[in-house]
Amino acid sequence: MAKTMMEHMRKGEGFIAALDQSGGSTPKALRLYGITEDAYSNETEMYDLIHAMRARIIKSSAFTGDKVVGAILFEQTMDRDIDGIPTATYLWEKRGVVPFLKIDKGLEEEKNGCQMLKAMPTLDALLERAAEAGIFGTKERSVISAADPMGIAAVVAQQFEVGEQVLGAGMVPILEPEVTISIADKIEAEAMLRDALLAGLETVSSPVMLKLSLPTVDNFYLPLVEHPNVIKVVALSGGYARNDANAILARNKGMIASFSRALTEGLTAQMTDAEFDAALGEAIDSIYRASIAG
Repeated sequence: MAKTMMEHMRKGEGFIAALDQSGGSTPKALRLYGITEDAYSNETEMYDLIHAMRARIIKSSAFTGDKVVGAILFEQTMDRDIDGIPTATYLWEKRGVVPFLKIDKGLEEEKNGCQMLKAMPTLDALLERAAEAGIFGTKERSVISAADPMGIAAVVAQQFEVGEQVLGAGMVPILEPEVTISIADKIEAEAMLRDALLAGLETVSSPVMLKLSLPTVDNFYLPLVEHPNVIKVVALSGGYARNDANAILARNKGMIASFSRALTEGLTAQMTDAEFDAALGEAIDSIYRASIAG
């Protein structure tokens, strides 16, 4: 199965759906979906509601491996079922979508303009569970908010360190050093990041994936896209509205989307199934077209 998933990631057309909102981002995701805080009274009920939202997306007739090549899950989503089938199994066997897992536990306080990953002392155990659940790869997010060479070097070094731990567990890491799109020195930060990633890619034991903010200059990350140790470079929407994110993505050769909020934009719990499937299908079609445009 793993070989087939790898082939699908390398050769399949489409994008990766980011269905991994967790912790503090879950209430906002539910609000955007039309479910306010008064609809749940504790964390368990909140996560039940977000799982129902994700299950509705995954089960939609619009959500298939023809256009959605992968999906990133939150740990609790991996541990839950859809129609009695473990979520990762359902994704691959019922939808033809490769399952990934968000493994980071949040961010450290900002230092040198960047936020590193918090320590993950139980990562080996989580990776073991993920492998048993049929997860193909992982995702771990850091944040770069200034063109600070020390901060960016530290972020990239940590990303590759975690990536090697994931590779050692038999999975493919998506390294995600996100550059904040609103910073004044974004283009300088991107240059430092690209150089650091190119250097790191010369040292990896196996090919990896990268998840990056949409670049200021079109095709700026093409050397990463074309690197032999990169399976795919995927783009996060980073706060752009879907139409804007799609327009930028379409100009960047070889990059595909890995959108979260931009994917679910406009979907609500109050929609009928027909309305929901139509709206999701329109979103998937537009992101798919942008992902294959380059």
